[in-house]
Amino acid sequence: MFDWMAWTLPVAVFFICIVLLLAGMTLWEIKSPTLMRKGFLPIATTRGDRLFVGLLSAGFINLAFVGLADKLALWLHLEQEPSVWFSLVLSMLVLGLVMRSG
Repeated sequence: MFDWMAWTLPVAVFFICIVLLLAGMTLWEIKSPTLMRKGFLPIATTRGDRLFVGLLSAGFINLAFVGLADKLALWLHLEQEPSVWFSLVLSMLVLGLVMRSG
């Protein structure tokens, strides 16, 4: 059924992080309803808005990395493509930044 997708450990960890974030945000929202606030994003946002923007950013970072990994190996004169773990860590850092300061 899932043979069409390249299920690697970093991909599984990425999706597990998303599921855990959604579950955690749901519990947090039930316990403490959110308020609109203005951060570095150009609009006033709630926690859910920032999570959505952060998840989109994380997904695009990972897609860009997968698309550019072979070019990065050429540009940086690497013997093999860089690990996908780098994009996972970078995307989670960006997600954390958007959630905290967005």
